[in-house]
Amino acid sequence: MKNGLYSIHIQMLDGVKGRASGVIILRDGVLLGGDPYFWSQGAYTVRDGSWKGELLTRQHTPYHDQTARPVFGGREVTTGFSGTYKDGASEVFGTSLVGSRSVSFRATLRKIADS
Repeated sequence: MKNGLYSIHIQMLDGVKGRASGVIILRDGVLLGGDPYFWSQGAYTVRDGSWKGELLTRQHTPYHDQTARPVFGGREVTTGFSGTYKDGASEVFGTSLVGSRSVSFRATLRKIADS
C-alpha cells in the first residue's frame, strides 16, 4: 500500500447486518480515518503485495435516527486485519472485538489521492 487517501467500503460478515463507507489516510505505517459517525487510528505493515494492521475505532457523533442500531455504537472497538493490494486497490478481511463479541468483515479500498 502506498501513502495516500483511500475510500473504504466495509461489509460485515457472518450474518451481521451492517456496512460502512468512509476514508482512510495511510502514511508510513500510520492509519487515520473515519466516516460521519466514527473515527479510527492504527498502524500497519506492508510486505510483498500484502499488508496487515490493527486499529482502534471510537464514535464521535451519535446517530440521529433513534431506530438505528450501529454495530459499534458507543463502544471502543479494536480491530485486526490483513489483505492484499495491487494498483491502488486493496481487499482486506478482519475481525473487530465489540465488547465480548467478535465481528468479521470484508473491506475494499481504492486510492483516491496521493499524500
